[in-house]
Amino acid sequence: MALTFHWFLPTYGDSRHVVGGGHGLPAGSAGGDRPATLGYLTQIARAAEQLGFVGALTPTGAWCEDAWLTTAMLARETERLKFLVAFRPGFLSPTLGAQMAATFQRHTGGRLLLNVVTGGESHEQRAYGDFLAKDARYARTGEFLRIVRELWEGRTVGLDGEHLRVEGARLGRLPDPVPEIYFGGSSPAAGEVAAEHSDVY
Repeated sequence: MALTFHWFLPTYGDSRHVVGGGHGLPAGSAGGDRPATLGYLTQIARAAEQLGFVGALTPTGAWCEDAWLTTAMLARETERLKFLVAFRPGFLSPTLGAQMAATFQRHTGGRLLLNVVTGGESHEQRAYGDFLAKDARYARTGEFLRIVRELWEGRTVGLDGEHLRVEGARLGRLPDPVPEIYFGGSSPAAGEVAAEHSDVY
């Protein structure tokens, strides 16, 4: 079995302390001794690439910079490093998400990996307009990933689900390669979605 190692991009700021910021903190309170400037994050990404890390996880949440935008900028500053972009399916249309991933793959030479984050702290979810309970969020994630996977296969997709609805969805260009989907969660609802849709659990 081969091991794959990833690094982490501290898009909320960095410090010598493990608890410099992150999940559970109010928006604006995360951070550390070094702000998450593009210059600093570029140094980290280049160092990770030079040291042989395969990719770098970029978090999602109100306490950090946007993962999609940040990694799109950092891709220009690196050559091989993959970006494990964390995102929340409830905050993004599945058709748009599939299109964004395909675009990212084309412009980076296939360096996108996706980290599906079904939800964070309940108060943070509500701040983004998401009021679903945990199990319902996982059900929505399952519908989201079903749509995305079918779009990446080149299908025209229609789904009238419990949480999501698309009609005649199709991508103009497919991702090459299809991004691997990373997934976390230990509840029974999470396990079902992970088993059906994830590449890495």
